[in-house]
Amino acid sequence: MPLLTLILVAVVQGITEFLPISSSGHLILLPNLTGLEDQGLIIDVAVHVGTLGAVIIYFWRDVRRAFFGLFKLPDMTDPDARLAVGLIVATIPVVIAGLAIKASGLDEALRSITVVGWATLVFGIVLYWSDQKGKTQKTANDWSLKDAIIMGFWQVLALIPGTSRSGITITGARHLGYNRSDAARLAMLMSIPTIISSGTLIGVEVASSMDADAARDSAIAAAFAFVAALLALHFMMRLLRSVSFTPYVIYRIALGILLLAIAYT
Repeated sequence: MPLLTLILVAVVQGITEFLPISSSGHLILLPNLTGLEDQGLIIDVAVHVGTLGAVIIYFWRDVRRAFFGLFKLPDMTDPDARLAVGLIVATIPVVIAGLAIKASGLDEALRSITVVGWATLVFGIVLYWSDQKGKTQKTANDWSLKDAIIMGFWQVLALIPGTSRSGITITGARHLGYNRSDAARLAMLMSIPTIISSGTLIGVEVASSMDADAARDSAIAAAFAFVAALLALHFMMRLLRSVSFTPYVIYRIALGILLLAIAYT
């Protein structure tokens, strides 16, 4: 794959993975709107590995807490153990739903500009509603098993391309009353087991087709995605100290309208 295409795919993935604007939607749109070669599953896995590394590094304190919390089970009075269990149970719904969609063949049917356009528009409006109406009395320390399960079901909606995994989990967290920064923080932490699960599934599928050229392209894509994702995380978490999610909502509405205009004309 040409180097420029690799870098473009990696940067798009890195920037959009954690901003509430849908990375999968942008990766589907990239070849459709630019005429560039589709990056394929191998590069998809590579850029997700890059973004996974970025979120682990950025939230390494929370990741460390969750990891060591596993060894404190079944003591659910320990906050680290509760965090670990919360991340596990929040991931179960999307894994089950993802396997069901793949088995039914609906995953390919959902990869269209029309679906991406509607999901971008509708779930952008839902994010705005939850962000404006949601209370801000809860912090990440208040994350309960019940809230983790609820946010896990919100995350299932991210299987619709254009929804945005981070966007929909942030929407769920704001609806439950978490403040903006901690809603984003929980959404980012939930991405770790989700990316690992989906990456492992797809990785097994494409492992047999990996050769030296594909391995080189994957390494390049993963590196650029890592840097782009780290910068995007830093930007978003700093921005949330002073502004709402409205700028992302405006972008989603504009993009959704543009995509639907293209799809229906």
